[in-house]
Amino acid sequence: MPLPYYVSPEQMMKDKAEYARKGISRGKSIVTLEYRDGALLVAENPSRLLHKISEIYDRIAFAGVGKYNEFENLRIAGVRHADVKGYSYSRGDVTAKALANAYSQALGSIFTQDIKPFEVEVLVVEVALRNGAKNEIYHVLYDGTIEDERHYAAMGGQADEIRRFLKDNYREEQELNEAIQLGVRSLTVTQNKTLTEQDLEVAVLDRNRERRKFSRISPEALGQLLGGGK
Repeated sequence: MPLPYYVSPEQMMKDKAEYARKGISRGKSIVTLEYRDGALLVAENPSRLLHKISEIYDRIAFAGVGKYNEFENLRIAGVRHADVKGYSYSRGDVTAKALANAYSQALGSIFTQDIKPFEVEVLVVEVALRNGAKNEIYHVLYDGTIEDERHYAAMGGQADEIRRFLKDNYREEQELNEAIQLGVRSLTVTQNKTLTEQDLEVAVLDRNRERRKFSRISPEALGQLLGGGK
């Protein structure tokens, strides 16, 4: 009788991590930046129907990179989690930290228990209600690891190069058009092409809006904001 096939747990985890990272690196990048009035999210995404950036709750946004069906399932689960908690308790009890922890537990369980891990990373962003208060940016990796980011974050594609670019060029208290121009420049730093408004998906969490802080920026408005710095 042949011996059963054996792979050490250490090697299995290593193979799963490599598999997930390869899938994520093939995805187009997403960045988020804090600006004077909130938080900005910019993704390379020419599709007008398949969104990589979405609203989760009143002042919380979600962004996913990797396999669309996998991060879309996570987004839907996050919306349901937020709706149930907000209805059962109060809207103020729905926080980005709680959502990030829920995503962390789900992705961690899938990574350790399932044969195939999710090939996704997600960002959960919450805008503070007051100027000067700290916005929250949580980067949740494929294995459930949570990174608490400050000022900016990047994932997918050549995220390491984008983070180095933002480290050298980011400054606090930028206006929206300045932040958008920096976000777009950061996405093109590893490419040999210019991204136009038709290649981008852009949204903001604007603390000055009433209750729901999330707003998408149309290609037409984006073209004007990008052109404002020329």
